[in-house]
Amino acid sequence: MALQIYNSLTRQKEEFVALHGDHVGIYVCGPTVYGSAHVGHAKSYVSFDVVVRYLRFLGYKVRYVQNITDVGHLTDDADEGEDKIIRKARFDRVHPMELVESYTRSYFEDMDALNVVRPDIIPRASAHIPEQITQIEQLIKAGHAYVVNGSVYFSVDSDPDYGKLSGRRVEDQEEGARVAVNPEKRNPADFALWKRAEPAHILQWPSPWGAGYPGWHIECSAMSIKYLGQPFDIHGGGLENKFPHHEAEIAQAEGASDNTPFAHYWMHNNMVTVNGVKMGKSLGNFTTIQDAFKMVEPLALRFFVLSTHYRSSTDFSPGALEGAQRGYSRLVSAVRLVKQKLGTARTEGDIPTEVAALLDATRQRFRAAMDDDFNTASAIAELFDFSRETNTLLNAAALPNRATVAALDGLYADLAGAVLGLLPDDAGAGGSAALLAVTDGLVNYLIELRQEARKNKKWAQADAIRNRLKDLGVVLEDGAQGTGWRLADR
Repeated sequence: MALQIYNSLTRQKEEFVALHGDHVGIYVCGPTVYGSAHVGHAKSYVSFDVVVRYLRFLGYKVRYVQNITDVGHLTDDADEGEDKIIRKARFDRVHPMELVESYTRSYFEDMDALNVVRPDIIPRASAHIPEQITQIEQLIKAGHAYVVNGSVYFSVDSDPDYGKLSGRRVEDQEEGARVAVNPEKRNPADFALWKRAEPAHILQWPSPWGAGYPGWHIECSAMSIKYLGQPFDIHGGGLENKFPHHEAEIAQAEGASDNTPFAHYWMHNNMVTVNGVKMGKSLGNFTTIQDAFKMVEPLALRFFVLSTHYRSSTDFSPGALEGAQRGYSRLVSAVRLVKQKLGTARTEGDIPTEVAALLDATRQRFRAAMDDDFNTASAIAELFDFSRETNTLLNAAALPNRATVAALDGLYADLAGAVLGLLPDDAGAGGSAALLAVTDGLVNYLIELRQEARKNKKWAQADAIRNRLKDLGVVLEDGAQGTGWRLADR
């Protein structure tokens, strides 16, 4: 089956067809860097990391763009309130750009720990003011925007398609923050493209309309088009950004280009919840990624995210996180067993027919899961089924030949590693085989010393060897066929 993607714009699954042959452009809304990233952010960026990884696995040349919002994101979606970064900087008594740099570094440290591949291009809003001004000028010329007292607003009444992504009509928009009364606006739903800055405003730039700063929405439409062109293949982000942010992006991009389509496929990950309520900074019910790392290892958090479909909500709790750690440890133990056997397999030969069939069937079922709108939960289930089969095979009395073990290792490296990103870099196919061979040799040497000690009834020495290995995370298993070893589960 061909790759199917649920398109939020059309509200149905569609076969993925790249716009430019084997080249794919993806834009995902990045963080507003005024605080530490939380588990909700982990879900979004891990989910889209897998999208990028899988497309590359299929052979596509992907250009992945993810922005950093460092100006213009106000505390109120109705274009009122303070810039979130300026407010936090004032609270912390630092310069806004100092705050930006600190939390940008923190964000990428978290992503690196989660094995999220760095985007190919990471543009900052503050570095693309000219592109945003140009797009605003195009919107004014096209009759989609108007200037009032040095601010510029998009007129939603000028766009009959406004609301096509979210399904929200202008007349149905709820009162409150998103449609607060602003005497400058012709329609309460109009949104800011450029905001007039007061003289004391620390982040401001010159423009044809006076000193000011960009609105939040214009940033992403301008930067995505600059690096991916228009239209491009996939625009992604959190479900909470569908309205008004993504709706506004479409209106801006298409309004400034004589209705040229903006993005072909729209993808939205669902939210992380706590007791059924969205995790978020505004509610104070969030757990930072760093705090989650105190509970489980980083890749177990990644496993937690991928254990549910990206379009499904994920309920967070310490218990759920601990369960993910146990599941992840089982997967890692299976991979470690293959690595250990790869280091010791000496026999040459062909891969048995039944093993070849197992490998082929696992790859096909894994592909089928991923082709079904990136169903990582089903893909992980296929890996667990495969692990049960491989554990039986590798724990048999006769060790499989080297070609067989290498093939098992290669499957894990491709599917669990390259696609799902659940294996560290040093666990790639063959990457640690030499090291494991040395490790296996050293451990087996100590096993021989222990056996010699037991033969000579030097029980204390034998126990000391076992205990020392246990302290190092090596578990000895005595059996009828002799003594084997494995790495301890976490």
